[in-house]
Amino acid sequence: MKRLIIIILFLMQGGWAFAQQEKSFLHKGNELYQQKKYNEAEQQYRKALEKKAQNVEGNFNVGDAMFKQKKFDEAGQQFGKLAEGTKDKKVAAAAYHNLGNTLMEGKKLEESIEAYKKALMNNPKDEETRYNLAYAQEKLKKQQQQNKNDKNKDKNKDKDKDKKDQDKKDKDKKDQDKKDKDKQDKDKQDKDKQDQQKQQQQQQKPQVSKEDAQRMLDALNNNEKQTQDKLKNKKLKGAPVKIAKDW
Repeated sequence: MKRLIIIILFLMQGGWAFAQQEKSFLHKGNELYQQKKYNEAEQQYRKALEKKAQNVEGNFNVGDAMFKQKKFDEAGQQFGKLAEGTKDKKVAAAAYHNLGNTLMEGKKLEESIEAYKKALMNNPKDEETRYNLAYAQEKLKKQQQQNKNDKNKDKNKDKDKDKKDQDKKDKDKKDQDKKDKDKQDKDKQDKDKQDQQKQQQQQQKPQVSKEDAQRMLDALNNNEKQTQDKLKNKKLKGAPVKIAKDW
């Protein structure tokens, strides 16, 4: 019996020492957290959880320290696990509240709204959570409106681009039509100029009247007759003289 009492007392002393270490780590972590040494504080909280993994304060403080370090995904996982793993409504409400804050910082507005709603289901009187829910809903509404405006801007931008493309096509066609017309006008001017030059050349040629033409023709005929007469005379003068034979 005496031996049993000694063993029990020893176990009680060991458990008390273990609990003291857990509290010491939590206390040290809180001091570092107040000094804004969030990474070191997180390490102390984790040491406390090694002593007692279900320690609510330790789990909350680990999540808070990660939140301060902007480790939003890890902090969200920590608060989500804590919220789903407890049957205490107050603990669940606080965990969902912190989860909502973490999701909002991570720009996950729809998920943060769901977390705040779950927090209010566990603690309907939490006005801070109610305010954060309204804030997240309003922010989501503005974001959706902004997205809608951006889509409209994109549509208008596409319309403007199509209009600019069409205007450019119209301008290019107009410029080409003008070039074609200018070329046609130039070709016509060149042809008219050539026709005018030909006409001027024809006008510059000497004009022969009908009477002059007849006189020129008569003169040619007279010259031809005189030439023939000369040729005929030459034949007569050059004809052989027949001499009578001396018998």
